[in-house]
Amino acid sequence: MADPPDGDQAPRAPVSRRVAGIALAVYFAIAAVILLSPFRPQRVVYVIGDAIRQAPGLGFVRDNWVEFAANILLFVPLGFLLTLLLRHHWWGVMLALGVSALAELAQIVVPSRQPSLRDVLANVLGAAIGAALAWLLVLRRERRRARPAPAS
Repeated sequence: MADPPDGDQAPRAPVSRRVAGIALAVYFAIAAVILLSPFRPQRVVYVIGDAIRQAPGLGFVRDNWVEFAANILLFVPLGFLLTLLLRHHWWGVMLALGVSALAELAQIVVPSRQPSLRDVLANVLGAAIGAALAWLLVLRRERRRARPAPAS
């Protein structure tokens, strides 16, 4: 069967946006398990904190710092992927704020979990870092496309 003429094809999203959408769905599934499971993440934080404190000169590191950093790292992909998908960095950060607030509210009903505004702050900070990285990538790509082709 012959391919339909170009005018009959539905417009397709760029590959990077499709990949970002798929990655975002996978991220949400993983993040939901981490954020909403009754598993206490403090045990993991304690183990990581102990391991860090064993390194020379890092005995001052506290477990609450490790937890804050983990929350930042957990939300970097969200800000990154939302920014790639939506093509605007502030949308990614604002949606991440909403997702973070909803996740913390949902933890009210999860046994052994405690919602925290500090976690929301760390989550939004992580999303902002991810959004900034993605925005830099978008701007770089746009600059490359805008350059005139070299004369031959």
